[in-house]
Amino acid sequence: MPLSSSWRSNKEELARLKAAVGRYAEKMSPAEREYAADPVLWAEEVLGYHPDSWQADLLRSRSKKIILNCSRQSGKSTTCAALGLHESIYRRPSFGLVIAPTQDQSSELMMKFDEFRGAVELPSDYLSTDTKLAVKFANGNRFVARPGSEKSARSFSAVTLLLEDEASRVLDDLYNTVRPMLAVSNGRHILMSTPFGKRGHFFRIWSEERDLWEWYEIPAEKCPRISPEFLAEEKRTNPWFEQEYHCVFMETVDSVFTFDQVTGAMSDKIEPLFGVG
Repeated sequence: MPLSSSWRSNKEELARLKAAVGRYAEKMSPAEREYAADPVLWAEEVLGYHPDSWQADLLRSRSKKIILNCSRQSGKSTTCAALGLHESIYRRPSFGLVIAPTQDQSSELMMKFDEFRGAVELPSDYLSTDTKLAVKFANGNRFVARPGSEKSARSFSAVTLLLEDEASRVLDDLYNTVRPMLAVSNGRHILMSTPFGKRGHFFRIWSEERDLWEWYEIPAEKCPRISPEFLAEEKRTNPWFEQEYHCVFMETVDSVFTFDQVTGAMSDKIEPLFGVG
């Protein structure tokens, strides 16, 4: 299979990704090695999934921390499901964990994962166990979806790919609980969401710590599947238009003061009224 695209002609990047596959590359056919090295080629030719340009960048990225601030229906969950399946097949060890505010939301990403998995012609002995919320492959790799509960997520360790869906609505307690799961594995963490007010770790990271993450901002106009006519109607009728489609962090609806008013009223130059200690 020729290396025809500009991506595949980048020999250094291709060699780096092949190195990530490890010694298992020796047992692969030439075509499988190329699929292992380039998730986009694999997604297009095996899954029949043709990612947008930003989705292709995400699939090929090896950054440890990625934050996606995206319009609704932009395809962020679908892309991460494809990424999770690619890593489950081609990278060892791989343990993908999906968390979301509710079980229904994490199950949605798991459903996309299963839809893609149905398009892959795996050997009959490749899967050893299969449930609606967890898949374990014969190579030892796992992909699991969990609800938004600090207690239910705490038991996992050595996670290599942590996918946090609807991250703007995930409680900070859960975020703080799952981060240590990446410590030993040196795993990757992908936050993906549409904004939901100026609060929580998703807003904090986007507004204050974005320089520490690889970041993507994808308004609805960058999604070819959303028509200008639909957006024009939504702009007239949806009061949350800027938040839902333009990646804007709006003021929370139950706040008496705006975020900027609260932060502007704070100062470390004023002595405490009753002293310290």
